[in-house]
Amino acid sequence: MAKKSIVRTIIKRFLAVLLVLAIAGTALFALFQDKINKWEYPIQYAEYVTYYADKYDLDPLMLYAFIRTESNFDPTADSNAGARGLMQITEVTFDWIKSKIAPTEDLTFEDLYDPETNIRFGSYFVSYCLLRYQNDLATAAAAYHSGWGTVDDLLAQSEYSADGKTLDHYPYPQMRLYVKKITSSYQRYQEIYIAS
Repeated sequence: MAKKSIVRTIIKRFLAVLLVLAIAGTALFALFQDKINKWEYPIQYAEYVTYYADKYDLDPLMLYAFIRTESNFDPTADSNAGARGLMQITEVTFDWIKSKIAPTEDLTFEDLYDPETNIRFGSYFVSYCLLRYQNDLATAAAAYHSGWGTVDDLLAQSEYSADGKTLDHYPYPQMRLYVKKITSSYQRYQEIYIAS
Protein backbone atom coordinates (compact mmCIF):
# COMPACT_ATOMS: atom_id res chain seq x y z
CA MET A 1 0.00 0.00 0.00
CA ALA A 2 2.81 2.38 0.89
CA LYS A 3 4.48 1.70 -2.47
CA LYS A 4 1.26 2.56 -4.34
CA SER A 5 0.93 5.79 -2.37
CA ILE A 6 4.53 6.78 -3.16
CA VAL A 7 4.04 5.98 -6.86
CA ARG A 8 0.82 8.05 -6.93
CA THR A 9 2.61 10.99 -5.27
CA ILE A 10 5.49 10.78 -7.77
CA ILE A 11 3.06 10.64 -10.70
CA LYS A 12 1.10 13.64 -9.36
CA ARG A 13 4.28 15.66 -8.92
CA PHE A 14 5.52 14.66 -12.36
CA LEU A 15 2.20 15.71 -13.92
CA ALA A 16 2.31 19.01 -11.98
CA VAL A 17 5.82 19.69 -13.33
CA LEU A 18 4.66 18.84 -16.86
CA LEU A 19 1.72 21.21 -16.48
CA VAL A 20 3.99 24.04 -15.28
CA LEU A 21 6.38 23.39 -18.19
CA ALA A 22 3.49 23.36 -20.67
CA ILE A 23 2.17 26.69 -19.33
CA ALA A 24 5.65 28.22 -19.42
CA GLY A 25 6.19 26.89 -22.95
CA THR A 26 2.90 28.36 -24.11
CA ALA A 27 3.77 31.75 -22.60
CA LEU A 28 7.22 31.71 -24.22
CA PHE A 29 5.73 30.73 -27.58
CA ALA A 30 3.20 33.58 -27.35
CA LEU A 31 5.98 36.03 -26.50
CA PHE A 32 8.16 34.93 -29.41
CA GLN A 33 5.16 34.80 -31.76
CA ASP A 34 4.35 38.41 -30.85
CA LYS A 35 7.97 39.43 -31.56
CA ILE A 36 7.94 37.59 -34.89
CA ASN A 37 4.63 39.21 -35.87
CA LYS A 38 5.94 42.69 -35.05
CA TRP A 39 9.14 41.97 -36.96
CA GLU A 40 7.12 40.87 -40.01
CA TYR A 41 4.67 43.78 -39.70
CA PRO A 42 6.75 46.60 -38.24
CA ILE A 43 5.82 50.09 -37.19
CA GLN A 44 8.42 52.56 -38.42
CA TYR A 45 8.34 56.31 -39.05
CA ALA A 46 5.56 56.43 -36.46
CA GLU A 47 5.85 60.18 -35.91
CA TYR A 48 5.12 60.94 -39.58
CA VAL A 49 2.56 58.18 -40.07
CA THR A 50 0.58 59.21 -37.00
CA TYR A 51 0.65 62.90 -37.92
CA TYR A 52 -0.43 62.48 -41.56
CA ALA A 53 -2.94 59.74 -40.76
CA ASP A 54 -4.60 62.18 -38.38
CA LYS A 55 -4.37 65.04 -40.88
CA TYR A 56 -6.06 63.02 -43.64
CA ASP A 57 -8.42 61.04 -41.39
CA LEU A 58 -6.82 57.65 -41.99
CA ASP A 59 -6.09 54.66 -39.80
CA PRO A 60 -2.29 54.66 -39.24
CA LEU A 61 -2.31 50.87 -39.51
CA MET A 62 -3.65 51.21 -43.04
CA LEU A 63 -0.74 53.47 -43.96
CA TYR A 64 1.69 50.94 -42.54
CA ALA A 65 0.06 48.31 -44.77
CA PHE A 66 0.70 50.51 -47.82
CA ILE A 67 4.29 51.28 -46.83
CA ARG A 68 5.05 47.63 -46.09
CA THR A 69 3.55 46.52 -49.42
CA GLU A 70 5.13 49.28 -51.49
CA SER A 71 8.71 49.43 -50.15
CA ASN A 72 9.00 47.27 -47.04
CA PHE A 73 9.98 50.47 -45.22
CA ASP A 74 12.95 51.27 -47.50
CA PRO A 75 13.00 55.05 -48.06
CA THR A 76 15.43 54.68 -50.98
CA ALA A 77 13.27 52.16 -52.88
CA ASP A 78 12.85 52.64 -56.64
CA SER A 79 10.50 50.68 -58.88
CA ASN A 80 10.81 49.70 -62.53
CA ALA A 81 7.99 52.18 -63.21
CA GLY A 82 10.05 55.02 -61.70
CA ALA A 83 8.16 55.23 -58.42
CA ARG A 84 10.15 56.40 -55.41
CA GLY A 85 10.42 56.09 -51.68
CA LEU A 86 8.41 54.52 -48.92
CA MET A 87 5.01 54.75 -50.63
CA GLN A 88 6.33 54.41 -54.21
CA ILE A 89 5.04 57.56 -55.85
CA THR A 90 5.65 58.23 -59.56
CA GLU A 91 6.68 61.62 -60.88
CA VAL A 92 3.31 62.23 -62.53
CA THR A 93 1.52 61.45 -59.27
CA PHE A 94 4.01 63.57 -57.33
CA ASP A 95 3.31 66.57 -59.59
CA TRP A 96 -0.45 66.12 -59.22
CA ILE A 97 -0.30 65.80 -55.41
CA LYS A 98 2.07 68.77 -55.16
CA SER A 99 -0.44 70.90 -57.09
CA LYS A 100 -3.06 69.97 -54.47
CA ILE A 101 -1.20 70.19 -51.15
CA ALA A 102 2.09 72.03 -51.75
CA PRO A 103 1.79 74.28 -54.83
CA THR A 104 4.06 77.01 -53.46
CA GLU A 105 6.61 74.76 -51.77
CA ASP A 106 10.05 74.25 -53.27
CA LEU A 107 9.78 70.46 -53.53
CA THR A 108 11.10 68.25 -56.32
CA PHE A 109 10.65 64.61 -57.24
CA GLU A 110 13.99 63.93 -55.48
CA ASP A 111 12.36 64.90 -52.18
CA LEU A 112 10.33 61.70 -52.26
CA TYR A 113 13.38 59.94 -50.80
CA ASP A 114 12.73 61.94 -47.64
CA PRO A 115 10.46 59.78 -45.42
CA GLU A 116 8.32 62.67 -44.17
CA THR A 117 7.69 64.09 -47.64
CA ASN A 118 6.90 60.66 -49.04
CA ILE A 119 4.50 59.76 -46.23
CA ARG A 120 2.87 63.19 -46.49
CA PHE A 121 2.25 62.80 -50.23
CA GLY A 122 1.35 59.10 -50.02
CA SER A 123 -1.11 59.69 -47.18
CA TYR A 124 -2.89 62.36 -49.19
CA PHE A 125 -3.09 60.04 -52.19
CA VAL A 126 -4.47 57.14 -50.13
CA SER A 127 -7.09 59.44 -48.59
CA TYR A 128 -8.05 60.78 -52.01
CA CYS A 129 -8.47 57.26 -53.42
CA LEU A 130 -10.61 56.25 -50.44
CA LEU A 131 -12.77 59.35 -50.83
CA ARG A 132 -13.18 58.75 -54.55
CA TYR A 133 -14.23 55.11 -54.04
CA GLN A 134 -16.63 55.27 -51.07
CA ASN A 135 -13.98 54.28 -48.48
CA ASP A 136 -13.67 50.84 -50.03
CA LEU A 137 -10.08 49.87 -49.29
CA ALA A 138 -9.82 47.24 -52.03
CA THR A 139 -11.01 49.59 -54.78
CA ALA A 140 -8.88 52.44 -53.41
CA ALA A 141 -5.85 50.14 -53.36
CA ALA A 142 -6.51 49.14 -56.97
CA ALA A 143 -6.57 52.83 -57.90
CA TYR A 144 -3.41 53.57 -55.91
CA HIS A 145 -1.68 50.78 -57.83
CA SER A 146 -3.12 51.08 -61.33
CA GLY A 147 -4.57 54.60 -61.53
CA TRP A 148 -8.08 56.02 -61.54
CA GLY A 149 -8.53 55.69 -65.29
CA THR A 150 -8.06 51.93 -65.15
CA VAL A 151 -10.33 51.54 -62.13
CA ASP A 152 -13.02 53.82 -63.55
CA ASP A 153 -13.03 51.78 -66.79
CA LEU A 154 -13.50 48.58 -64.77
CA LEU A 155 -16.27 50.13 -62.68
CA ALA A 156 -18.20 50.81 -65.88
CA GLN A 157 -18.23 47.06 -66.66
CA SER A 158 -20.82 44.96 -64.84
CA GLU A 159 -18.59 41.88 -64.75
CA TYR A 160 -16.18 43.76 -62.47
CA SER A 161 -18.55 45.95 -60.48
CA ALA A 162 -22.17 45.30 -59.52
CA ASP A 163 -22.81 48.85 -58.30
CA GLY A 164 -20.48 50.88 -60.53
CA LYS A 165 -18.83 52.33 -57.42
CA THR A 166 -16.60 49.58 -56.04
CA LEU A 167 -14.81 46.68 -57.68
CA ASP A 168 -15.95 43.11 -57.08
CA HIS A 169 -13.37 41.43 -59.34
CA TYR A 170 -9.89 42.30 -60.58
CA PRO A 171 -9.09 41.15 -64.12
CA TYR A 172 -5.37 41.91 -63.98
CA PRO A 173 -3.13 39.54 -61.97
CA GLN A 174 -0.84 42.31 -60.67
CA MET A 175 -3.77 44.42 -59.53
CA ARG A 176 -5.43 41.42 -57.89
CA LEU A 177 -2.21 40.49 -56.06
CA TYR A 178 -1.63 44.08 -54.95
CA VAL A 179 -5.16 44.45 -53.56
CA LYS A 180 -4.79 41.15 -51.72
CA LYS A 181 -1.46 42.25 -50.24
CA ILE A 182 -2.87 45.57 -49.01
CA THR A 183 -6.07 44.15 -47.52
CA SER A 184 -4.41 41.15 -45.86
CA SER A 185 -1.53 43.28 -44.55
CA TYR A 186 -3.98 45.77 -43.08
CA GLN A 187 -5.90 42.93 -41.45
CA ARG A 188 -2.68 41.53 -39.95
CA TYR A 189 -1.69 44.96 -38.61
CA GLN A 190 -5.09 45.22 -36.91
CA GLU A 191 -4.80 41.73 -35.44
CA ILE A 192 -1.28 42.33 -34.12
CA TYR A 193 -1.53 45.89 -32.83
CA ILE A 194 -5.16 46.27 -31.80
CA ALA A 195 -5.32 42.90 -30.06
CA SER A 196 -2.04 43.44 -28.17
